[in-house]
Amino acid sequence: MAQEDVDKIFYNYSNNEALVEENRFLKETIENMQKELQRYKSTPLIACEVKELHGEQVLVRLPNGNEFLVEKSPECKDINAGEYALAEQKNLTLIKKIPSNKRFDVEKFVIIEKPKISWNKIGGLKQQEQEIKEVIELPLKNPKLFEKIGIDPPKGILLHGPPGTGKTILAKAVAASTHSTFIEVVGSELVQKFIGEGAKLVKEIFELAREKAPSIIFIDELDAIGATRVDIGTSGEREVQRTFMQLLSEIDGFSPLGNVKIIGCTNRKDILDTAITRPGRLDRLIEVPLPNEEAIKEIFKIHTAKMSLGKIDMTLLVEKMKELSGAEIKSIVTEAGYFAIRDKRNKIKEKDFLKAIEKVKQEEEDESYKKIFG
Repeated sequence: MAQEDVDKIFYNYSNNEALVEENRFLKETIENMQKELQRYKSTPLIACEVKELHGEQVLVRLPNGNEFLVEKSPECKDINAGEYALAEQKNLTLIKKIPSNKRFDVEKFVIIEKPKISWNKIGGLKQQEQEIKEVIELPLKNPKLFEKIGIDPPKGILLHGPPGTGKTILAKAVAASTHSTFIEVVGSELVQKFIGEGAKLVKEIFELAREKAPSIIFIDELDAIGATRVDIGTSGEREVQRTFMQLLSEIDGFSPLGNVKIIGCTNRKDILDTAITRPGRLDRLIEVPLPNEEAIKEIFKIHTAKMSLGKIDMTLLVEKMKELSGAEIKSIVTEAGYFAIRDKRNKIKEKDFLKAIEKVKQEEEDESYKKIFG
């Protein structure tokens, strides 16, 4: 066979291989495009809650609050009331069951962290620190001690006092000392739009706390849901009361809290319902007041520990900072640092602190004036 014939056969073979590979690639591309097109054509499913079972039919509630009696597919034959399923948009037939029975992604409503704040970062609150250690830290660290004595430790405490006095930092410090999960939730966020959803959210927060035990549930602005209940009110107020009653039930209900402790926090203890502070619930009331002179010195020392200070008259500064909260003292230290930075100095002088005190006090006065006169 001539060399020309051999080259021709090899060329045709190579060319066929290339065509086969190109054909395979084009087929895969078309299949992928068809799948993508099918996804765009598919109808989205609606997540709904199963309320009641009526034979082969199911009463469901949609996210907008409307309820419908619908059919269910064979894949949903084992579904029960209280669970969730995906339904078609047109006829609302239940297609498949959602594995989790949780209505809320609880972690969107709470802040979960492992605090690292030590007790030596807190100044002027030795008495409050001791009480929290006895009620929260001791039962978590040494539960057998309470078994020997034959008493049940308190389930929680209520921290009350003016804003900025250190209530939150106390709660974080005890969480850090006990290596507990710190679950922070604001009382106003527990109130939901539809009936029963706030109560369900409270229930799931406590379930989350049990899963991550030892844990501390810190409820800030407790007065948002725990204010004194009234007989007559709007539908919104009645929903707040339902949420509050669920909270009481979780604290003092049939399910044991175990290594879960509750710390409530409020600036308005006077409007709280007595049900939350009765024995067996948040019965340890710990006041966190404005710092006295010694406390002011401690707080000031903590926040200026890393600063380079010039000569200052501590007695004068303490006198100027009377009636200010710990948060305001921290703000003063920060402002004094800014005054030094503006003058391009590394050392903070007494005049910086005096100007900072005046600035913070003026801001407080302006804020109070706005609240009164608008």
